[in-house]
Amino acid sequence: MKIARITGTVTATIKDSQLAGVVLLVADIEDADGTIVEKSVVAADSCSAGPGDLVLLASGSAARLPVTLAGRPVDLAVVAVLETLTIPTNRSSARRVAKPVAEKKVSKKKTSTRRIK
Repeated sequence: MKIARITGTVTATIKDSQLAGVVLLVADIEDADGTIVEKSVVAADSCSAGPGDLVLLASGSAARLPVTLAGRPVDLAVVAVLETLTIPTNRSSARRVAKPVAEKKVSKKKTSTRRIK
């Protein structure tokens, strides 16, 4: 599993019929310090996550285990929305608190949509 921050959504009008009704989200995979390790991965949502949420991603066949995604053609899924992430380091504890969406300002003016042909 991987830790990621949701950064946006994906809209696909034409897609496999098994993906009908599945919400697709864009996320940046982060390390324990919050540094982005991999940008802009697409994950199927099973937890009603939204922009700004810190989430847990399952990959491969484990991504198809949530009931809402069973048997669907996905290889990355949001399986939890995190409130707190605590990582002990050398006798001290490092703690990241996941910021609620309300605290993170998301401006519609700054979003960009790419059309793929």
